[in-house]
Amino acid sequence: MNWTVVQRILGLLLMMFSLTMLPPILISYIYSEQSWLPFIQGFGITLAAGFLCWLPVHKSKKDLRLRDGFLVVAAFWTVLGTAGAAPLYLADWTVLDTACAAPLYLEALSFTDAVFESMSGLTTTGATVLTNLDCLPKSILYYRQQLQWLGGMGIIVLAVAVLPMLGVGGMQLYRAETPGPVKDTKLTPRITETAKALWYVYLSFTIACMLSYMAAGMGWFDALCHAFSTVAIGGFSTHDLSIGYFDSTAIDIVAIIFMFAAGINFSLHFFAWRYVSIRHYGKDPEFRAYTLVLVVVSFLVVATLFQHQYFDTMGETLIKGVFQAVSIATTTGFTTDSFTSWPTVVPVLLIFASFIGGCAGSTAGGIKVIRWLLIYKQGVREIVRLVHPSAEIPVKLGNSAVQYRVVDAVWGFFSIYVIVFGVMLLVMMATGLDQETAFSAVAATLNNLGPGLGDVSAGFMSLSDPAKWLSVVGMLLGRLEIFTLLVLITPTFWRH
Repeated sequence: MNWTVVQRILGLLLMMFSLTMLPPILISYIYSEQSWLPFIQGFGITLAAGFLCWLPVHKSKKDLRLRDGFLVVAAFWTVLGTAGAAPLYLADWTVLDTACAAPLYLEALSFTDAVFESMSGLTTTGATVLTNLDCLPKSILYYRQQLQWLGGMGIIVLAVAVLPMLGVGGMQLYRAETPGPVKDTKLTPRITETAKALWYVYLSFTIACMLSYMAAGMGWFDALCHAFSTVAIGGFSTHDLSIGYFDSTAIDIVAIIFMFAAGINFSLHFFAWRYVSIRHYGKDPEFRAYTLVLVVVSFLVVATLFQHQYFDTMGETLIKGVFQAVSIATTTGFTTDSFTSWPTVVPVLLIFASFIGGCAGSTAGGIKVIRWLLIYKQGVREIVRLVHPSAEIPVKLGNSAVQYRVVDAVWGFFSIYVIVFGVMLLVMMATGLDQETAFSAVAATLNNLGPGLGDVSAGFMSLSDPAKWLSVVGMLLGRLEIFTLLVLITPTFWRH
């Protein structure tokens, strides 16, 4: 293990991350708020910590290996989540937006709550411990949304586009960060160009989403903030009622379109941009399965709502049903209605849909569609083998046979996921939560979803500190796809 190069990378990345605390100062100035000081303090603390980490080892020129990459990714997300909490922890929560009709004084966030909110943003989970969002300073609201946008594509992918200029290679980091069972496929020959290409697509989607929200009736600030969290599939909002605050069919439709697009593998978007063609979407088996899942879930939700005449009109039933189905199934977490009170099986169906999530290589959470597709195909193969025990039946995606080691890795991931989920569920219940709340809290964090059922339907503010820290661990496990963290506790990883 090259400890000096790991420390050097962490120092550089922390110094880079400190710059993200400067834009909220501009927002504070634009809206004439007195809420800029905590961001200055957070910037100084994070910059100083990164500099002190980098300075003793800045002359180290050793190569970064794959094993070092796993440690850097895991350590940096943990450190970054803590550093990102600084402005939230230092903020004066008695400073309120002028839009509030009456003075409202909120208790300052504890260290636990600040880290929870920061980690929820960076991992694009969208779970929150904050209330009265409509009264909070615009700078704080913007900062939360910005955390999600940066975390959506992954700070590490951004870093590998910049670090080569500082003399640091990045392929190992990219392989450790990028989700999905097949991690070695590159869009362009060089990893730096790959990271830049992904960010160009990501930025283009964000701008298009913002402009679409503005065209649908949002102001520029709300449009920017919700574009950040929509493309990142984060779910944070600037209002307590989330997207439901706007009560606009046009805004709901814009959100549905961009949530669906953000859940698709970004490499498909890249090829569509480069070759000016959409034909490859239909040829991708994961995209077809992803679309089918969303259509089926949406149909079941709308049909159930219509059967129970939950809304007054068919149009409202259709829009709200499809919106919530796409939002929860892609693990975005936006809401336009209290889906936890919807009739019969719908709330549980939506939570279960989040276990599937979006496509590999997207900003979505969950187990990922490609893994479920491979598990399904493997199951079909085993059934056929019962009839033809001697037959050699490959598992195929499209016309290509999938290597056995990939199928084994998917089954291994699924097994570990079930075990981790079960252990977290038991520990969460041991903190005093009822079974419904504990189950949905674990699902909401491990799938990077955000909203849950029971006591966490409106947020995680009622949970005890141990339950919140367990949720933070769940967010990290979900964002780094479990193995990246669990590999660090294996003796093999540390063995020379």
